Order: sequence, then structure tokens, then C-alpha cells
Amino acid sequence: MSGSGPAVSQLGELDRRLVTWIERSVQDWDDAGPTQAQEAEFDRLALDLFADQYERNRPYRRYCRARGAEPGRVQSWRQVPPVPLSAFKELTLSCDPPGEAAAVFTTSGSTDPSRRGRNHHPHLHLYDASLRASFRHWFLPDRDELRLLVLNPPPAQQPHSSLAYFLGRLVDSFGASGSGTFVSADGLDLDGLVAALTEAERDGVPVGLLGTSFAYVHLLDALEATGTAFRLPPGSRLLDTGGFKGRSREVSGEALRAAFDQRLGLPDAWCVNYYGMTEISTQYYDTTLRRAWLGDDPSPRIKAVPPWARLQVVDAGTGRPVAPGERGLLVHYDLANRGSCLAVLAEDVGHLTASGGLDAGPTDHTAAPGGREFVLLGRAQGSEARGCSIALDELLAANRGHRR
Repeated sequence: MSGSGPAVSQLGELDRRLVTWIERSVQDWDDAGPTQAQEAEFDRLALDLFADQYERNRPYRRYCRARGAEPGRVQSWRQVPPVPLSAFKELTLSCDPPGEAAAVFTTSGSTDPSRRGRNHHPHLHLYDASLRASFRHWFLPDRDELRLLVLNPPPAQQPHSSLAYFLGRLVDSFGASGSGTFVSADGLDLDGLVAALTEAERDGVPVGLLGTSFAYVHLLDALEATGTAFRLPPGSRLLDTGGFKGRSREVSGEALRAAFDQRLGLPDAWCVNYYGMTEISTQYYDTTLRRAWLGDDPSPRIKAVPPWARLQVVDAGTGRPVAPGERGLLVHYDLANRGSCLAVLAEDVGHLTASGGLDAGPTDHTAAPGGREFVLLGRAQGSEARGCSIALDELLAANRGHRR
């Protein structure tokens, strides 16, 4: 990472429009969904961003040409071709020279750096605007700051980790006095974390714990081994990310949240899971905490799509959108993903909720909805995984013989 990039005032016209859209849409965030005017403005921004990425992202342009999708012919964000997630490992999907990126976030899970997915960011203003807006709306609706205790290495130790950057920026933006990081290259600082939890319980200061799902398993195991339990003050909460399958065993989300209640005194609704990926720039939060705070029923556990993104669920074989409630692959349309591709086909499956589709609009009755609420089911397997592979084959075929 080489810094945050140029100041907002130095950004190009499109970038400034995108930043303004995210910041303004937060002020008008309506959980019932966007108005017709807001949907039309999203469409204009998405088409302008697609045209820019088509022009400057050469591997993506070749793929779009092979599919007959070009600026002027694409009439809606729904028609923007999504790139498969694994393409970020195979090609340099960057709109700008990679060496000029303010940040390059890479995926984990491979000891070979050349086999990791890479997402290049010319600046981090959109990423920051997205993360701040969603975190405030879904995790901090009741306050401006909170003592944040992070179970993840700091950004300086993981400069190419989007997760480390994300958690570090949350502390910078919302961390009250006493915030800190309790994981380093040496592992979990259990003594330091237990001391921080003890202090919070003793002084009645609410805290927010932030970390990966399985980092908490190690914490809970240690607390159980010593018979330690806390009743954290009212207003305390927890954010976790990632799946519940670690190297040693698998733990269900339900079992993990039950342990949060037993060992930390945190109610189920105030334990929020968020879903994100290196290859996009937006995160999706459980809606439970905000709904509980508003006095609404926090169940069922679903995730929300913010105003600057859209989500479709598609059939793995045909790529066509499926109806709410039907299982399929997730396709993300993310206006914050400025430096690479706004449309990304994930290797995850889920379904839209019955109330999670956006109306197509009066001028396009055949368009499929884009979701604002969905249920994440897990990783693609079997035929769904093969559907991701087919999409990658198409993109690589369009770029055969080209190095970029």
C-alpha cells in the first residue's frame, strides 16, 4: 500500500460523483428501498462507470467485446457483464497502471503470491466512504464512537489485506479511547484482551469486538478452559466476518453466537456478521442489531445491500437471474469498486428474500430485480462451482494471447 492516493478535490469528475453519491445516499438511506429517481441515478452512474472501465481495463474490454456488451449497447446496470471472482487471480484487472495504485489488496489462502487474487485501487476514498457508511448504519446506529477491540493484526503487519485495512479504518473513524488491537505476528494477545474486557465490565464502558469468525473460537476456547465469563455492559456488541470453518473444526454460526452470550454476555441480535471480499469494495451486514435497536423483530437473520450496490442471484448454468427465495450464485454490482470491475460473479450462493427485490421500473418490465436483502448460504459446490469455472473459461478465452 502506498497511501490513500490523491485528495478528493483532485479526483476526476466521475470519481467525485461516485463519492458524493455514496455520502448523499447514506443521508437518504431508506430501509424500504430506493425511490425511482434514486434507481435512475444509480443506473446512470453504473453505466458511466462501466464505460470508463471498458475503456481503461483492457482484459475486461476484451471479455465484454466477446459477449457483445459495449457502451451504448448496454442500457442498464443489469446488462453489465460480471467477471468471475477467480479472474482476479489470472489477469490484472486494473483500470490504471498497477504500479500507480494507492493500494493493492490480495486474497489469502495460497502460499504462492502469484496465485492470489488482486484488486487494485487508484485511491481509497470510495472504499473508505463505503465502509464508514455501512458500519455506522448497521453497527453504530445509536452512537458516534465506541471502544473497539480488534482480533486481527494491524494494517502495518498486513499491508495487502483488505480486512486489516477495513478494521484499521474503523478504529480510526469510530474508535473511542481505549480501542486497540489484540492480535499480532505472535498470535492472540489473550492477557491483554482479557484485561480490556475486565476493565470494560468493571467500569461499565460498552465495547465493540471486531474480528474474524474463527478468531473468536480461539478466544472462546481460552475463556472456557479457564472458566472465565464476562457480562459486558449494555450497548456492547460484536462484529465477525468470514465462515465458521477453521483448520481444526467447524463451528456453526448459531453455536458461536450462543457462546458469545454465555462467555461475553452479548445478546444474539447484537452479534453481527458481515460479508465482504477482496475483489469488491462494499460489505454487507446482518440487519439484526439495527432492527433490535429500532424495536423491531431482529429475526430472521438477513443481510442488506447498501444504496451504492446491487445484488442479483443467478442460475449457475444459464447466468439468468432467479426469483426471490431461489438459490443461485451471487453477482455484485458495486459502485465503490472503481479501480477494476463494478460487476463481479462470486463463488458464493444465496437467495434474495421475498421483500428483497427492486422493481424493474416502468420502462423495463422484463428486467430482473436487484436485491436489497439476501441470505448467504455458503460457498458454491458441484454444478454451481462449475458455473463459476465456465465463466472464467470464457474470460480467459477472450484474453488468450494477451498478457494484460
